[in-house]
Amino acid sequence: MASLVSFLGELLMTAGVVLGLFVVYSLWWTNLLADRAADRESDRVREQWEQEIEGAGVPGKLDTKDGIGFLHVPAMDDDQILVKKGTDPKVLDDGAAGYYTDPVRATLPTSGKNGNFSLAAHRDGHGAKFHNIHKIHEGDPVVFESKDRWYVYKVFEILPSTSKFDVGVLEKVPEKSGRKKPGKYITLTTCTPMYTSEHRYIVWGELVRVEPVDDRRTPPAEIRGS
Repeated sequence: MASLVSFLGELLMTAGVVLGLFVVYSLWWTNLLADRAADRESDRVREQWEQEIEGAGVPGKLDTKDGIGFLHVPAMDDDQILVKKGTDPKVLDDGAAGYYTDPVRATLPTSGKNGNFSLAAHRDGHGAKFHNIHKIHEGDPVVFESKDRWYVYKVFEILPSTSKFDVGVLEKVPEKSGRKKPGKYITLTTCTPMYTSEHRYIVWGELVRVEPVDDRRTPPAEIRGS
């Protein structure tokens, strides 16, 4: 009997070690790989922008597989988040935020049209770019940086939990946000609670102004903290 108890104890200890290694892989190793991939892609996007501005490159379409810009959310303590097309694993697992193309297509801010610039990113693992989304409060800024414009949004509503099938949060007029009329909105979506994918956490913002990008790419005051 004692030997059986000892064997079961060793088995549980081994299972615990395996589980611990899996957690390390899921949360640390995938973050490391995703951050490296995102950094490489971010550098490439900025290099391409510089070439296009200087006239040395061939202008490309905005809606491509390449990064379309960068998201800056001071409340999440993240300097910049690369934004790309789509929300499939090939995009999000490489440490980027992706704009929705399905089931409701996002309206890009660069179009100048009313609509909802809806985005998704991982909360845990694979870069975890929206890990600190719970630190965002109403009134906080969310800034999207394109090649030649800064789009400054102000957060006006937060939905801490909703069904992962709730596509209404992505609509051009997201009524659960309290808005009833067309406008220029941004929506951040990610999984909740932490370390699960059971529900979705939603943050809504509305465009308050657009600034041109100067030669030094001086960010808006909201990013500079002044």
